[in-house]
Order: sequence, then C-alpha cells, then structure tokens
Amino acid sequence: KKIYEYIKEFIIENEKELIFLLGFYVFMTYPLPYYILVSGGTIDVSDRVEIVGEYEQKGSFNLAYVNELKGTFPTVVLSHIIPSWTLYEESDFGFDETENTEDIDARDKLSLIESQQNSVKIAYEAAGKEFKINNTTYYIYYIYDFVKEYSDLKVGDKIISYDGIKLEDVKLYKEYVNSKNVDDEIEIEYLRNDKLKTTKLKVYEEENEKYTGIMVYTIYDYETDPEIKFAFRESEGGSSGGLTLALAIYNKLTKEDITNGLKIVGTGTIEPDGTVGAIGG
Repeated sequence: KKIYEYIKEFIIENEKELIFLLGFYVFMTYPLPYYILVSGGTIDVSDRVEIVGEYEQKGSFNLAYVNELKGTFPTVVLSHIIPSWTLYEESDFGFDETENTEDIDARDKLSLIESQQNSVKIAYEAAGKEFKINNTTYYIYYIYDFVKEYSDLKVGDKIISYDGIKLEDVKLYKEYVNSKNVDDEIEIEYLRNDKLKTTKLKVYEEENEKYTGIMVYTIYDYETDPEIKFAFRESEGGSSGGLTLALAIYNKLTKEDITNGLKIVGTGTIEPDGTVGAIGG
C-alpha cells in the first residue's frame, strides 16, 4: 500500500514531465515508411559457420554488409544531414505498395536461409563431401494484393497442405490448381509461430494459366557429412553473402587453404547450380 501511494503521489507531482517524456518517446520511435542504409562492415564467416573437423585457415573469408535502420523521425532527419546515409521509401524494398516492413523482413530471413542451403550444396559438391536432402519445406514468398483482401496469409508462413494433401512438390500443387474451375476455393493449412492455421484461396485464371495468388519459396534441409551449423544473428538477412559463404564452407572442407593467408571480402548471390549473381539489394 505504501508503494502504491508513493507511485501515485510521484505521478501527480510529475504529471507534466511524464507526459512530455512519453510524447517524446513516441515521437522518437514512431515508425515511418522508410529505410535508411548506413555504412556497414565485414563479418568473418568463421563466426557464423562451424563444421565438424574443419581445416584451419590462416586467412579469412568475410561477408560485406550494410546497416539498415528503420525509418523514424530522427533517422529520416539525419539521412538528410549525413551524406553517407541513404534514404529509401519502404515501397522500394517491397514487391508492391501493399507490402510492409514485416513482409520485407520475413522475405529477407528466407533469402538468408536459401542462400545458406545453396552455399552448402555448391561447397559440398565441389569438395566431394556427402550431403542429401533430409526435408523440404515451403514458405510464402509473396502474396498478390487481391489475396490480402480476404486471406490472412503472410510472407514467411509455412505451407503444410492444400485440401488435405501434404505439399511435397510445387509442380503437383500447380497441376492441382489447374484441375480446378475459376472461383473454386482451395483450403490451405499453414504454420505461423508454431500455430496451425487454415485459410481458403480462390482460383484465378490469366492467359490460360490458373493460379491462387501466392509465390512459394522452397527451402531444403540438407543432412551433411561432416555436419555443418550456422549461427547467423536475428538481425541478419538477405542473399548477398551466398558466393563468399560457399567459398568459406569449401575452404573449411578441404586441406588446401585457398585464402593464402589473406583477408578476403566479397558479395554476390549464388544459385543451386553455382551461378553467381549480383548483390540482392
């Protein structure tokens, strides 16, 4: 009771100051539809990748990155003052104007996972090491704007089944959709935050091709020998480190140290067939 009375008295005596502090906090942290890219640095891949029995190296492979700040009043103002801070509208990072920060961040996380798996496949093949697909999962990569009008699906949701059929191959799903009539509904079972949910998607048709208004990301879970583990942070995302990551994994798997004692920094994506692409953003 004494503590309650003390707090009550403190609030009454400092009411104006507390209201000001609350208003100032809201002003400083209120989200705005912008991203600000600022100077980043490098990450030694050894800090993010661990392989059982890996070979030592004298040099290092490093991922190049930029820091991405969320838009707030202070960061937007500073982007107009500091030359190296670049301001982008949120829509520049999305596929359309309906996408928000949550969609963009979820896709970045998926891109990082896909990049890891591509790098594992390429590096283990090149090093002659064993790996096999242990499991395949499918995630929502993009949702057409008209689907959002009636469905709660979000980027990053894990698709489990359609009309009670387990999703095991995207091609089979497309064939199933094409067997339906326009405006038919397909029940989708999906996982979000470890909670199982369902929704229904309508069948549309355009240029003699039927679709349900979603794009899916295929993520492969590889079982490798030797075992590999990743330790990327929650704040890290994107596919631009794929090339360097593949080189670093390969170097850990082979006796020859291809760093030659140098600090190597690189960027660029990598595809499952080894094709190297431009940075992701």
